[in-house]
Parts: sequence; C-alpha cells; structure tokens
Amino acid sequence: MSPQIARSWLLVPASKPELFQIAQESEADAIIIDIEDAVAAKDKAQAREETVRWLSSGHRAWVRINDAASEFWSGDCAALKDVPGLEGVMLAKTESSSHVNDTADRLPEGLPILALVETARGLQHVAEIANAPSTFRIAFGTGDFKRDTATGEDPIALAYARSQLVIASRAARLPAPIDGPTLSQDALPEGTRLAKEMGMSGKLCLTHTQAPTINAGLAPSPEDVAWAHGFVRAFEESGGKITDGSDLPRLARAQKIQAQAADFGIEVDAASLANLNY
Repeated sequence: MSPQIARSWLLVPASKPELFQIAQESEADAIIIDIEDAVAAKDKAQAREETVRWLSSGHRAWVRINDAASEFWSGDCAALKDVPGLEGVMLAKTESSSHVNDTADRLPEGLPILALVETARGLQHVAEIANAPSTFRIAFGTGDFKRDTATGEDPIALAYARSQLVIASRAARLPAPIDGPTLSQDALPEGTRLAKEMGMSGKLCLTHTQAPTINAGLAPSPEDVAWAHGFVRAFEESGGKITDGSDLPRLARAQKIQAQAADFGIEVDAASLANLNY
C-alpha cells in the first residue's frame, strides 16, 4: 500500500524482533519498527542492531527514531543512513521544522519523514512542520500529547488538536494526517470512526490484530461506493448539467470515493448499483 494512502500504521517494538515477520505478514498497510518509546534506554543499541539487521535482509519498513533533542537521535540517524530496506522514518516529538530539516540532513536525500506531533509546542508549530520540505505526512501522538497537556479522555478534548493537524496538512498539500492509537479493541471501531470524521485518513496501532478494523473503518463503505458510482453515472447521463451549487462538491466527493475504492479494492455488485435512484 502506498504510504500516501496507508490507513493502518503498525508500531512494532524493535526490542522484540520476533514480531517483525508477524507484522510483515499482517494486514497492516504500513509497518513502523519502534526504537523510541517501545525500547528502554539500556536496550537502544541492541534494538538498533536488530532493526538494521532485519532491514538489510530483504525486508522493508519505516522506523520510529528518537526525537531530535534526545541523546539517541544522532545515533539513530547514523545507524539507519545506509540501510537498504528503510522506507522512511517517523520522527518522535517533532516540535519545529528544524527538527525535520536536521533529520533530513543526516539521512539519504529524499527519504520521507513522518513528523509525529505529540506536544503542545509541536502543535503550536504544526503549520511550520507541515511545510518543511522533507515532511511527508503528519501523525498525532495522542498519548504523549495528553500527558504533556493534562488533557482528558473525552474525545472533545483532542478535537482542536486533531483539527489543527488536518488543516495544516491540507494547507501544505500533504496527505491527511494519521491519528494516534486506540488501546482498547472494543473502543477501536469508534476511535477509527472519530478519526475519519475529523478528516484523518490513517491511524497508528500497537497490535496487528487492530489493522483489519482500521482498514475497514478508514475506507469508504460499500454504501458510500454505491452512492458515488450512482451519482457519477447520473451526472454523466444528464450531460454534466449543473442543477444547483451542491452538484460540483458532491461530484468531487463521489470521484474521491471512487478513487479510494479502486485503491483499496472495494467493489459493489451490479444489483446494488441497479437499485439506486438519483
């Protein structure tokens, strides 16, 4: 799956290399080997070695590296610089465009950087971060953000932050941002629905079993796809006649849904399309 449209981003602890293959064989759209929060300080060096070894043996993945203000950041960049299977890096606790730029300077030219915003300072500078030349996409570190800001669990408490990431991403012409993980499997469908409603198109997950739920929740539903096909068909049959100011926005939405359906392999049977009335 292209990382531009990837929905489920699976974080895999670098300290547990036995999980790498399980992650690769899962339904996750993208894999991120985590050498930051998932690894204790004393185990960082070993985790880097395991990560480099796996990515140098025919496998591919993203890697979450330590933040640019940490003592481990330069070592992470140096270790990953010439690794053939590195698809990109997730930069933890991104708080400025300089964090992205400095990281890009230490990695292969053109390597995409997924900026993880997880502090108040990072959110305050999110537009600047989004416009950094090497920023590929923005992700929301909800756990650390709640800790940093003493924000509660009610979804409304993070609505402003999520909206800022969505707006900054759109203004910078980046793909829609990636939401933070939902820890409870029971709460995952609602957490995924909320991310989609807020305008986000990806979601982090901490276990491969969550990937199917995220993928389904962030893809158009069969009903949405049927509506899109029916609307486009009716619009074309009318000769592209504009009847009111909502036609063009609805056409754009329908075409976007059709593109997503093609990307994600979502098909609607002919009988469902035949029963649509427009």
